[in-house]
Amino acid sequence: MRWCRFILEGRPSFGIVENDSVIPVDGSPFGNFAKHKKSVSLESLALLVPVLPQTFYAAGTNYMDHVERMAEMTGKSINPPKAADIGYRANNALIGHEEAIVIPKDASEKVQYEGELVVVIGKPAKDVAPESVDEYIFGYTIGNDVSERTWQADDRTLWRAKNADTFKPMGPWIDTDVDINVMDTIVRVNGEEVQNFKTNNMIFDIPTYISRMSQYMTLHPGDVIWMGTDGVGTNIKSGDVVEVELTGIGVLRNPVVAAG
Repeated sequence: MRWCRFILEGRPSFGIVENDSVIPVDGSPFGNFAKHKKSVSLESLALLVPVLPQTFYAAGTNYMDHVERMAEMTGKSINPPKAADIGYRANNALIGHEEAIVIPKDASEKVQYEGELVVVIGKPAKDVAPESVDEYIFGYTIGNDVSERTWQADDRTLWRAKNADTFKPMGPWIDTDVDINVMDTIVRVNGEEVQNFKTNNMIFDIPTYISRMSQYMTLHPGDVIWMGTDGVGTNIKSGDVVEVELTGIGVLRNPVVAAG
């Protein structure tokens, strides 16, 4: 099943995507809901981010190729993470499918994409064993972890390098029935493929992350965990269009513009 969010009669609403149509629902996919009798055309809708998380987590350097390329870029030694450590991102940065990534006026030319798998939590998770993690996953969506590399290198934290407004496209929907073991992550800029990797080729897998996190914090329905990327993106600029495809889920597409 695929779940999306959109504006219906002036307010955000969840809906179930079926082929080229969306069935609006009253309620939430994380609780009780009732389907409307009439569907609407998917093409006619401006999709919102598929969920607004209570807490927005990010796994960071979770692919070996990414570790190696970051080491090459910075001139530092290869230093893969020793444990499944988690970071955080900010909801203000979230935008939906087809919304514009806005490059701030004082950003350098080093604004780059990172195509990522996003895990959506389905029920409260605390002290979860790795073998039980699947019971707590509602589904998966797509993220583009836009990053300003100069700020990332120079600032004490990632407060603007990864959390500037519009820097976290997510969508277009949540898919509850996909097999990430056969999934590929593909990134295209202006229709040209610039990245292609096996989505589940992670240093620490999803059960390891969620189990470890849940030993210290309760994960709540609608929380999201971005699982990192395999590699370092190329620069993007105003006028570009970035597409992140996760096979089996779909395509997240966003144009790039400069701040006015």
